Amino acid sequence: MKAFVADTLRWFVDHPSELSIASIDGEKTVVMEIRCHADDVGKVIGKNGKVIQSLRTLALALGAKDNRRVVLEVVE
Repeated sequence: MKAFVADTLRWFVDHPSELSIASIDGEKTVVMEIRCHADDVGKVIGKNGKVIQSLRTLALALGAKDNRRVVLEVVE
């Protein structure tokens, strides 16, 4: 799941080498903290939050296969 999120976000950012995702696994929840270059934060979030919301929806669908809830957070 972490690889899917990272590979997808690499298409949006200008500095893919500075993209990092930290995964914190809980019993029923996975929290992924997305860190990127300061210039890329707006691209990760998208206009009106559409990019990150779409990615959250896809991650929730992937997590549902394992009966886990996935939370994506953009850390600045």
